[in-house]
Amino acid sequence: MVIPKQKSGVFTVEMKSTPSLRAGLIKAGKWQQVLANLHTKASGSQPFIDYQDNFYLVNVTTGTPPQQFNIVPDTGSSNYWLIDANKCTNQACQGYPNSGYTKHRFDSTKSTTFKSLGTSFSLQYGSGSCVGTLAFAGLTYGSQTFGLASSIADVFGYQIMDGIMGLGWPALSDNKVVPPMQNLLSTLDKPLFTVWMDRITNPPSQGGNGGLITYGALDTINCDTTFNYVTLSSQTYWQFAVDSFSVGTYNVPKSQQVISDTGTSWLGGPPKLINYIVLATNAKYDALNQAYTVSCTASGLPDIVFIIGGITYNIPSTEYVLDMGLGNGDCVVTIFDMEFTGFGPQWILGDTFIRTYCNVYDIGNGQIGFSKAHHKSV
Repeated sequence: MVIPKQKSGVFTVEMKSTPSLRAGLIKAGKWQQVLANLHTKASGSQPFIDYQDNFYLVNVTTGTPPQQFNIVPDTGSSNYWLIDANKCTNQACQGYPNSGYTKHRFDSTKSTTFKSLGTSFSLQYGSGSCVGTLAFAGLTYGSQTFGLASSIADVFGYQIMDGIMGLGWPALSDNKVVPPMQNLLSTLDKPLFTVWMDRITNPPSQGGNGGLITYGALDTINCDTTFNYVTLSSQTYWQFAVDSFSVGTYNVPKSQQVISDTGTSWLGGPPKLINYIVLATNAKYDALNQAYTVSCTASGLPDIVFIIGGITYNIPSTEYVLDMGLGNGDCVVTIFDMEFTGFGPQWILGDTFIRTYCNVYDIGNGQIGFSKAHHKSV
């Protein structure tokens, strides 16, 4: 990893990837039971269930004196929330033993800048939900209204994370709270941030691989120097149009709406088009583990291809096929199907795409840009 030299108006934050939740629980023989529990407790309002198997974290401090947390930077949402140390006390809030991680929870009684607004909130994610009250606290760049969760979804209890920092647009924010990025803009050289995600080792069971978020500048060290931009079609999610999608001999030459989402680990798409990937790779559905699989030694697998703004973006099998420890020589194809309605996105381009191409989220110009990511090894 190359960390650019810091300068005024540019802030570079190192990321780390978590160990694979799925791989760890499969190894312990407990994955099927976790799946059963998650499906039983999942909210009916959730449009899809993405287990965020491997995802990337940043260290964030909140309050005075600062309390430190491992946070998911999520371009698919716009609120910042932490677990309430005084009200969220069940096992999920503390972290399930299977996760090997004890949650860090915000203790408002130990922060001199904390002020409760007394406003309730409820947030739904593709992989869970949280409810609680809004609070106001001092941060290194001034102040930020954030949520203190008194209850979180079970799925979060299995994951190595203490909260979520939404990097989406204000229109997506619950209670019209100003998102963290909008509070940070006045301190930046440029009103944008760049995300570079390093490759996950294969198998990705231990985590630790990093990446960088560069606030206020392009990362031209870990990414190619040329970024190609497209205008956003909606300033809620980081949503834009792709010109076409193809895999192998299957081609869909029509515009579709997609979002770039750092908080989603895999590629999500319409069932019919996900099935094209299944057919092109000869993948099989593992009903027990609820994932599509191919042989870990499979060769000649086609790239998944999106054309965006007239530029071709290929996702190679080295990015979308991962060894999750299923055994029998099987590897997981990191795809899932989902259904969105109306004018919402048809695809979610999660970490599988972002590891291949750096994403620059240009708030000032209402656009998103892409550049080939640099990695030491595959």
